[in-house]
Amino acid sequence: MRYGYIGSMKAKPGHRAEVVAVLVAGAEGLRKAGCHLYVVTESATDADTVWVSEVWESKEHHDTSLQLPEAKEAISKVMPLLTGEFTGQETHVAGGLGI
Repeated sequence: MRYGYIGSMKAKPGHRAEVVAVLVAGAEGLRKAGCHLYVVTESATDADTVWVSEVWESKEHHDTSLQLPEAKEAISKVMPLLTGEFTGQETHVAGGLGI
């Protein structure tokens, strides 16, 4: 069964667009790393919250992707723009549209 992850992060006030831009820019190479779905969204009710939904071939593929140079670079760019407030949920992906 595929691995899913849904998480949120809170940007420092006024930095959400910058966080989203970095996250979206890093999406290109994820397919080769085993990613089937990577969606970055902005909360409609909180001006500072960003949601990321991911579907991976396996948890191992996801974990390995975090070691890629481009992932490490994106993380280093984004972390100073965040408040440190995160949520996360691992899931087992049963199916659906787009995956």
